Amino acid sequence: MLILMGYIHLDPSDLHDFVTDVEAISLGTRTEEGCLFYGIVLEDGPTGRFLVAQRWQDRESLTAHLERGETLAFLETWRDRMKVDLQAYDVLEERPLAMANGRASRQ
Repeated sequence: MLILMGYIHLDPSDLHDFVTDVEAISLGTRTEEGCLFYGIVLEDGPTGRFLVAQRWQDRESLTAHLERGETLAFLETWRDRMKVDLQAYDVLEERPLAMANGRASRQ
């Protein structure tokens, strides 16, 4: 599994258009084979910072997503208007986090 985490920064005057485009692309992305989670949410409006969290089954799934026509069009529109600060994490094991009395415990 591959997890992408980080931020996208853009001019606050672009927030409305960016959110509209993200909402449009998210609908298709979430149904793509290999997409386990896809979220881009506004974290700080005054600074134009968005939190990005994505989980992909594998690198091939992410590559297929990045080569999709809809994704390429989105990146073409926003590439010069956003600063991307993302890290990729390779995950070897996933397990649920049990909550007991409001505290996390490993199972």
